[in-house]
Amino acid sequence: MGMTVRIASLDTHHDIARSGLPDAVHDDAAVGRDVLDAEQHGLAMLARSLDGHFARAVGLLADIPGRVVVSGMGKSGHIARKVAATLASTGTPALFVHPAEASHGDLGMVLAGDAVLALSNSGETAELADLVAHARRFGLPLIAVTGNEGSALALAADVLLLLPPAPEACPMGLAPTTSTTMQLALGDALAVALLRRRGFSASDFHVFHPGGRLGARLRHVRDVMHGPESLPLTTPDTLLRDALPVMTERGFGCLGAVEGGRLVGIVTDGDLRRAIGRGGDMARMSVAEVMTRAPLSIGADALAAEALRVMNARGRPVTALFVLDEDGAPVGLLHVHDLLRAGIA
Repeated sequence: MGMTVRIASLDTHHDIARSGLPDAVHDDAAVGRDVLDAEQHGLAMLARSLDGHFARAVGLLADIPGRVVVSGMGKSGHIARKVAATLASTGTPALFVHPAEASHGDLGMVLAGDAVLALSNSGETAELADLVAHARRFGLPLIAVTGNEGSALALAADVLLLLPPAPEACPMGLAPTTSTTMQLALGDALAVALLRRRGFSASDFHVFHPGGRLGARLRHVRDVMHGPESLPLTTPDTLLRDALPVMTERGFGCLGAVEGGRLVGIVTDGDLRRAIGRGGDMARMSVAEVMTRAPLSIGADALAAEALRVMNARGRPVTALFVLDEDGAPVGLLHVHDLLRAGIA
């Protein structure tokens, strides 16, 4: 017979015993919480330590004409790769250079106008020596991220971003855990601060993220909408019996009412059902008697993700939005199926 285990009940040994799980499961969960607590404590210390050095580093990186060359060895190297990728995707040209490979020709990738961001918790990583010397030789700005204020890397740097002395989450205090978490978070902080300083927008972000779901959500309405030739349009004084064939032919489940060139109402399947429920002669009704006035709409330059938000804004989702120009004239139509096909909804 199976047993349902409630993870939320693993806070006490009594609950563990009742669930039939071994004590090791509780011990593992406790260790996991201790690790997260230790790393959270390190991040809190890091946040409190940010000062003018951080602001100087941001200013330095914002002003260089070239790229940010990020480097590190071992676990710091893995973090450096991610920091370089985050910088590059948020508007700051960056690349990762492996410090050992730099000594065997890859220093040629580091050019005048670049800056070097070097990560080493000890600050004494031997493999970084040639890259640091190269930066000093050619006058490239050097920013050090290290936990050792008196290290060779720290002393050589133009700007030192000192990691606070938070203990590693490893019980032996040896495996890079808290230190690499702080390095990663500090890299994110630099990237976002640079993003804000550059005024990097969602549209800019889309340029660097054209693929995948993120890229889809950053597409504009004009990229996925149906154009003017597809619009199901009529006038408010048109008889419903004459307007319905247009609605049926276009297949969007809606009909726009235009007066003086502006969209003034919309007729949906729901409007028709409500009109039937009220009684009356449908054959004699005009579009104005049935339509919903001041319908939801969107602009062509809006993000497609914003259109999805508008569709869901009133609690009862709508399936289609007319796309209007600055004067309120319909220039397109966006259906929820278009958003689904584009991977946005």
